[in-house]
Amino acid sequence: MKNNAKIAVIGGGIAGSTISLYLSNLGLDITLFEKNNSLVSGPPICHLHAGGNLYREIDDNACVILLKESIDLLRVYPNAIDYRPTILATPKTDDIDPNSLFKRLELLKVEYQKLIDKDINNKVLGEVKDYYKSYSKDEVLELQKKDILKQPKTFDEWMIPFAKNVDLDKFKFPIIIVQEYGLNIFRLGATAYYILENTKTANISLDSEVLSIKENKNKNGYEVEYIKDNLIKSENFDYIINSAGFKTGTIDDMLNIKRDSLVEFKSAYVTKWNDCKDIWPEVIFFGKRGTPNGMGQFTPYPNGHFQIHGMTEDITLFKNGLVKNTPLSSQPKLDKKFIDKIDKSWSVEDINQRTTRSIEHIKQYIPSFKDVSISSKPLYGAQQIPGKNSDLRTADVSFDANRYARCEIVKGNSVLNMSDLIVKDLIRLNYLDKSDYGKREFLYDMKIDDKLITSIAQELTKQRDYPISLASIVNKKRL
Repeated sequence: MKNNAKIAVIGGGIAGSTISLYLSNLGLDITLFEKNNSLVSGPPICHLHAGGNLYREIDDNACVILLKESIDLLRVYPNAIDYRPTILATPKTDDIDPNSLFKRLELLKVEYQKLIDKDINNKVLGEVKDYYKSYSKDEVLELQKKDILKQPKTFDEWMIPFAKNVDLDKFKFPIIIVQEYGLNIFRLGATAYYILENTKTANISLDSEVLSIKENKNKNGYEVEYIKDNLIKSENFDYIINSAGFKTGTIDDMLNIKRDSLVEFKSAYVTKWNDCKDIWPEVIFFGKRGTPNGMGQFTPYPNGHFQIHGMTEDITLFKNGLVKNTPLSSQPKLDKKFIDKIDKSWSVEDINQRTTRSIEHIKQYIPSFKDVSISSKPLYGAQQIPGKNSDLRTADVSFDANRYARCEIVKGNSVLNMSDLIVKDLIRLNYLDKSDYGKREFLYDMKIDDKLITSIAQELTKQRDYPISLASIVNKKRL
């Protein structure tokens, strides 16, 4: 075994942070290069896609993959999970019959049971029989008579705020509630940072931008040149892991590797419902992406804060915000206005205009969603999508050169499967032993003080100019 192998991980998002955590705990010498001053600061992650029910356009197999990968992710990052369910509501303006969702939901119950049969510790989404529940209009009207609870536990209790506040005449029935939880980007970043900082074989190099990568003279490794503290430095590594997110193609270009890919800029908006004291589940208002009635996503945080997605070009999506690479480069070129948003700032006018539109988008379904203020700048970022299919939601890693892995995750759920495949490649190179493949128990068994994670996450929200409430979750206990 070449157990002194040096590995460079470029990009400290959820992919780079997780693979660094994974490999450093297997004893490899890891250096994680991150351009920003903290980890996991990319696109607005907010949902654990335990079944992929938000995406009616993807096939059943992709949903099964998302279910398995979500369970894996939850077991590694339990402190980053908000254990509240998600409501799936179909407006009358939508052309899909909500009854068509049942076939997939039943399939997911079967697959969830298989995962539990394989490992009882996979039972993290509650009982199989309680994976989802549907409600007729009469049943929702009955829930209007109930009092809203401070600590909801059952599906019925979680449904009460929806029943009391939503304009039910605008929806098709049944309404469905499902065990898809929240995923908190600040708490995830805090967890990854804390673990890596306390791992002897991991070196986190923040504020470090990689400038070039070249094969060394013997072609058995790479020289990485980067800038840190206004100094240009270089180091040699045996293996490169490209986890640069939407800038993945720039690393490919440094190595003259060709790859088809897409990049999409998206944003979500942070609001404060000033007179709301209730705990909500997440609510998905279905709608066709890119149309004025595009899907609305209503994500709760403590103290009346809500994150809003509206899948229209006036809210979350942007005209010309989805771009593909050219034959001359593996890196899709976003318009300068998007790069400025990522690297510099949003204009006040743009923040106000788009956040106001997001509020109006939700208000059409929740009339009581008023006295709502803009709480901060949006959560935003660009997302990589490997290949040419913009509907792709499941991807992990590819290997287009020796001693080089390219992380291609679209949803954070894929990071454990990605990590296993990279471990397999490192075994091929004799950097790891065969017994290291699939060795996840040390990740699952990590116990971290929840108060400590909250404290670190709060520092991240302050550092990034977001409300401190976004560092917390509405429900800490599994349903």
